[in-house]
Amino acid sequence: MSSHGTARPHPRNARLALTAAVTAGMLAAGVAPATAHGTSAPPAGAPSSYSQLLPLTTLSAERLATADLVAAAKWGTDSPIDDPAREQVVLESVRRLALEAGTDPKTTVAIFRDQIEANKLVQRGLHALWTEDPSKAPAERPDLTEVRKEINRINTELVRAVAGSERARAAWSCRGVLAVTAVHVRHEKQLDQLHTRALVRAVPSVCPVR
Repeated sequence: MSSHGTARPHPRNARLALTAAVTAGMLAAGVAPATAHGTSAPPAGAPSSYSQLLPLTTLSAERLATADLVAAAKWGTDSPIDDPAREQVVLESVRRLALEAGTDPKTTVAIFRDQIEANKLVQRGLHALWTEDPSKAPAERPDLTEVRKEINRINTELVRAVAGSERARAAWSCRGVLAVTAVHVRHEKQLDQLHTRALVRAVPSVCPVR
């Protein structure tokens, strides 16, 4: 899997890394770290950034949920997890959507490259789990065409969320606020370790490298 220059956390350290990022971000925003524990409250002084970034993180998690269906659809078939042709179709589609939404296509494509890599992380994790314990493998195979329709719907909403979060993504506090939204989404959707790792992998391009 290509990381596009962004290192992925080790599975045992994913939650600690996310928690550390949240604490650092909240301290930078002048908020006591204890307020992040089990709460969805936005960081003080940055509610607009929080409200702009939360939809983006939520949609990222929803897109990751489709990876379970894609993994099940490919399980036991010759369909590879890596599908460069399909990935290129997705990236070209979001590039067009970004132009229509009036947001930077280069940034949008970079964000979606991370989304794709996160999706594959889940697929590989599930296939490894099912190989190790076949009793946990899915009994039914979803229709991949139908699953991709749902992915396309989420992609469209996610491009809109990218377009609607330009100010928050450009702010110095972006990474800290983004981490807080990730903790909220993890609690709200009760993400397991694999999907928590994937969520961390899905969003590094949301905030600019400084």
